Amino acid sequence: MLIGSDVSEHEEAPLIWLIAGEPSGDLIGARLIEALNQQTGTRFRIAGIGGEAMASAGLKSYFPIADIAVMGLIEVIPKIPRIKRRMRETIAQIREDKPAMVVSIDVPGFCYDVWKGLRGSEIPLIHYVAPTVWAWRPDRAKKFAQELDHLMTLLPFEPPYFERVGLDCAFVGHPVLEGGADKGEGQRFREQYGIPPEDNAICVLPGSRSGELKRLGEVFRQAATTVAEKYPDAVFVFPTVSYLRVQVTELTKNWPGRTVVISSISEKFDAMQACDVAMAASGTVSLELAMARVPHIVAYRMNAFTVQIVKLLHGWNQNFVNLVNILLGREVVPEFIQEKCRGDLIGAYICKLLEDPATCEEQMRSVDSALAMLYPPNGLPSDAAASFVVALLGAQNQTNFDKR
Repeated sequence: MLIGSDVSEHEEAPLIWLIAGEPSGDLIGARLIEALNQQTGTRFRIAGIGGEAMASAGLKSYFPIADIAVMGLIEVIPKIPRIKRRMRETIAQIREDKPAMVVSIDVPGFCYDVWKGLRGSEIPLIHYVAPTVWAWRPDRAKKFAQELDHLMTLLPFEPPYFERVGLDCAFVGHPVLEGGADKGEGQRFREQYGIPPEDNAICVLPGSRSGELKRLGEVFRQAATTVAEKYPDAVFVFPTVSYLRVQVTELTKNWPGRTVVISSISEKFDAMQACDVAMAASGTVSLELAMARVPHIVAYRMNAFTVQIVKLLHGWNQNFVNLVNILLGREVVPEFIQEKCRGDLIGAYICKLLEDPATCEEQMRSVDSALAMLYPPNGLPSDAAASFVVALLGAQNQTNFDKR
């Protein structure tokens, strides 16, 4: 075996190459590293691309993940030369390092070209976080199966989409379940930042990408104006990431009422727990708010041309965009998408949440049912993912032994 106590003192520990291209993937990668450490006694090496969380777990990233964290068809165009350069560098580095396997995490657009660039290398490719073929472009399942060796999915209904085209899959559960969103210390946060218990605190999460901030920032500011007119003492709390702190701080200069901006990962969930309600960009953060038991709405606005291209070329076969709503088949978390993404509508609903405990309680009861669907059969998601990787390492080493 290449792992655990059976590793020969003279045998080099296997190298696992990780790729994460945005903050959510960075957190997934960090927890995977920690779970691998626990299961193997740190008998492996890591290299790759990640952010702050993976750095804290021991990864030295080859370049900042902000270089490839871009969303949208139109928005990506100015960044193409940089992304292509980073893609070539990544492929070259992996070929030079010759890892035991590559585990890519989300960002399928960037990773797909990396996989193609590694054709013929015989390096096993594992992807963590399945592309949403169940929502749009189901033909992508076959496309991914042609490049990948294995896939780890977050949702229980995803494996059949890929297994039917020959890709080995494992449902490992959703990492939000162990992210700590349910363990924040809201009272401590309020005390630290001088937010009285009687003041309403609204968590504002306009996205983890620069483009999202630009699109949603003004909409959320308008919503905040509506809220502040009714609740002058309202405090607006912005949990963000370090590389966006300057941009978020600039965004809040013309914000109504008092604002608090934090960019520490350790404070993120304290900030959520400190808030009464939240308005957030549609995405994984909605699950975090659900775990933190914060009633909220989600909003999103893409470039209009991008939306038309997606509709024409790829389609969208879901009635909702929020995962909680998709799992339950009904709108539990209000969605303000595209033409409904308006400050007046969002502000009015935030006021409703602040005024109507029954509406908040109903949302929390419903999201608990959705979250229960996201657990793997045994243990926690990172443990399930690490076990899958460890089993692959063991199988790979046995195959190499049999070839001797």
